[in-house]
Amino acid sequence: MQKKLHIKKGDTVIVVAGNDKGRQGKVLEVIRDKSRAIVEGVNMIKKHTKPNAENPQGGIVEKEAPIHISNLMQADPKTGERTRIGRKLDSNGKLVRYSKKSGEEIK
Repeated sequence: MQKKLHIKKGDTVIVVAGNDKGRQGKVLEVIRDKSRAIVEGVNMIKKHTKPNAENPQGGIVEKEAPIHISNLMQADPKTGERTRIGRKLDSNGKLVRYSKKSGEEIK
């Protein structure tokens, strides 16, 4: 069974706990079964790689590691502060997410 998460790919989020607390970034990928997300520029790790066709030199590559969803909060589209998310019906009868802080719709 898939978990219902408050964060989707493409959302702008703020890290609320951990080494990267206070940093902001865009969600690149959501791993639903592990409740984790990969956020641009957050939780960077150094990975040692062997030479291959893509990287003929090999060496040390810096990349983003997954971070638990509970350590992330949605960024308000208007102010950029962290906010909770609500769901409501729009004029077309479609469910949309909105920021509880500013009331702004989240695309």
